Amino acid sequence: MKRREFLKSSLAITSVAAVSSSLLANADETPKSATREFYELRLYHLRRGPMQKRFDDFYRTALELIPFKPEDRFEVLDLGAGTGILSAMIAEAFPKSRLTLFDVTPEMLMIARARLKPLGKRVRFVTADFAASKETKSYDAVVSALALHHLPDSGKRHLFGDVFKYLTPGGAFINADQVASDTAASDRHSREVWMARARELKIAERDLAAALERMKQDLPATVGQQLVWMRDVGFIDVACSYRNLIFAVLSGVKPKQPGGAGFSP
Repeated sequence: MKRREFLKSSLAITSVAAVSSSLLANADETPKSATREFYELRLYHLRRGPMQKRFDDFYRTALELIPFKPEDRFEVLDLGAGTGILSAMIAEAFPKSRLTLFDVTPEMLMIARARLKPLGKRVRFVTADFAASKETKSYDAVVSALALHHLPDSGKRHLFGDVFKYLTPGGAFINADQVASDTAASDRHSREVWMARARELKIAERDLAAALERMKQDLPATVGQQLVWMRDVGFIDVACSYRNLIFAVLSGVKPKQPGGAGFSP
């Protein structure tokens, strides 16, 4: 399928907005993942609005950290893949890549399946908790977007170790996620500014209140903490390449050889 046709099909999944509205309208029954879906979907459908540059920078940074050329063949694992937004972008930027999408929420992967249907056998979907799965496949890149902040710190550290284990030597781990600030005051300020920006998008106060209520369950760690945990499990070239208020893009590389140098694109 031509790229233009794929993008047209991907952007035409209008049921995404309907699912998001349904989740927010039933706050008492909304799963923990609803906050992530709310933000992810609002970003996706408002790409042409005032948030476009921030949205583009966040995801573009993640894409640029994938250490391969557009014509390369490689395997990607998307953890907490949600509705498949990041995977769709990777598939477009790297037409020969193959993707595996992991998520614990069937409803989210249902949307991802519809969005990525044109890719056929290039994509595999797994409804499971990666940390508890018996995955045996190796991957050249592991990515995640707006997902891992739901894990407690111990869960993040454990997951980083699992990611390192499943990466091929020279492979990259890229985590675009919500993060905490180093102090309570700076964290409070970042969230206040984020709320102001959300209101600029004319998001209904009821929807914003529902999302904020769910965010109370989030467990983001600081950038510094996560970089340390990544180094502890063996990653090198660990860095934060993007930071905007409560969002950041972190990455690390699995050495080609024990104690060796990192991957050079």
